[in-house]
Amino acid sequence: MPRIAPVAASNADAKVASTLAQVKANLGKVPNALATLANAPVALDGYLSLSKALSRGRLTPRQREVLALAIAQANECQYCLSIHTASSKAVGLNPTDTLKARAGNSDDPFERALASFAKKVVQQRGLVSDQGVATAREAGIDDGLMLEVVANVALHTLTNYSNRLVDTEIDFPVVQVNL
Repeated sequence: MPRIAPVAASNADAKVASTLAQVKANLGKVPNALATLANAPVALDGYLSLSKALSRGRLTPRQREVLALAIAQANECQYCLSIHTASSKAVGLNPTDTLKARAGNSDDPFERALASFAKKVVQQRGLVSDQGVATAREAGIDDGLMLEVVANVALHTLTNYSNRLVDTEIDFPVVQVNL
């Protein structure tokens, strides 16, 4: 049972109800993670705004999904691993690709470098070594992309931490944290 209940659109104020209706129109449903964030409308709006901004960045939808999986794995967020495993099919990741992304071992060298760098950012709390930065650069991750990866880490850490705190009920096929 979650520690904080998700907000039902029918019980929300007009602004939150409108935001949740927009989420439902875009995704086909309101995931429990976002319905729960609606308890703090500023958190939900911040998440949606950053997510929208990152969708206009240089990373492809597939690369962003690889990052989401790697970050959720690093943060051990079962909810986020479950939702991103389900959504990864839409960007061309098969089940093997998804497991490899979680482990930071994508067959694609650039995706592998992105996932590895993101995991370092998470695990080292941003204090990536000079060698870690040099390795990222050698793999083709320039300064702008490094910061875009950090922004993705921030986005997904918000939901990873929120879902772990709340113990959000998983409303997608459940994925185990352990690889």
